[in-house]
Amino acid sequence: MLAGERRNKIIDLVHQDKRVLVSDLSRMFEVTEETIRRDLEKLEKDGILSRTYGGAMLNRHTNEDLPFVTRNALNTDIKRNIALKALDLINDGDTLMVDPSSTSFEFLKLLGNKSNLTIITNSINVLHEFSNSTMNIISTGGSLRYRSLSLVGPVAHNTIQRYNVDTAVISCKGIDMENGITDSNEPECELKKYMLRQANRVIMLADHTKFDKTAFTKLVELKRIDYLITDRKPSEIWLKRLNEANIEVLYN
Repeated sequence: MLAGERRNKIIDLVHQDKRVLVSDLSRMFEVTEETIRRDLEKLEKDGILSRTYGGAMLNRHTNEDLPFVTRNALNTDIKRNIALKALDLINDGDTLMVDPSSTSFEFLKLLGNKSNLTIITNSINVLHEFSNSTMNIISTGGSLRYRSLSLVGPVAHNTIQRYNVDTAVISCKGIDMENGITDSNEPECELKKYMLRQANRVIMLADHTKFDKTAFTKLVELKRIDYLITDRKPSEIWLKRLNEANIEVLYN
C-alpha cells in the first residue's frame, strides 16, 4: 500500500473513531510504528489531526475546512450514493452552477449519459478532470484558494452574475433548524450565495452528519432549498420541518 493511500485510510479511521493508536495502526497496515508516526506527523502538519501520547485525535475544527484532496478521499461511497439520487433531477440541455465540494464532484462524474449540459463552476479540480468531457464547462475565474482548489472573489462573483441557470448544485457543512444552511469559510460561502441568486432551483447534497450542525458562516435559509438529497432518512422532526419549508427530501 502506498503511503498516500495509507494516510487516507487513517483519515477515514480518525473521522469514524475520533482517536487512533499507533500500535493499532501498525498492526492494521503491517508497517512499523515509526512509519505510522511519520504518517501522523504529516497529517498533523496538514491540520487534519493532533498527535497525542501513543496516537492521534481528530482536530476539533477539522470538519470545517479540510483540503479538497482530503475531503475527496472521505466517505466516497456515501457521496456517490447521494450524487446518484440527483441524476433524475437533471435533464439534457440543462444549465448548472456547481460548487467545488467533493460531493458535487462525485455528482459531475455521473453525468456522462446526459447531453448538451452547461456547467458553470469555480472548481479548479473540475476544470482539470473534465477537460476532455462533452460538457460545456465555464470557469468563474477569480482568486485561487489552493486549500479547496476553488476560485473566489470579485472576478468570480461578476462571472456568476452574467448567467441565469436552471439549477445550482451545492453542498454545505451544517444544516440547523434555527441557523439554516452554514458553511466553513466565508469566501466560498459568498460565491455560493451568488450561485443561489442566479438559479431557478437549488439542489443541496448533504450526508446525515451535517444535520443539527452549525458551521462558521451563514449561507442561506432552509426555505431557499428546493431539493435536499442525503444518505439516511432524517428524523421525523426534521422531515416535518423540511416539509414546512417545501423542500423535497430524497434518501436511501
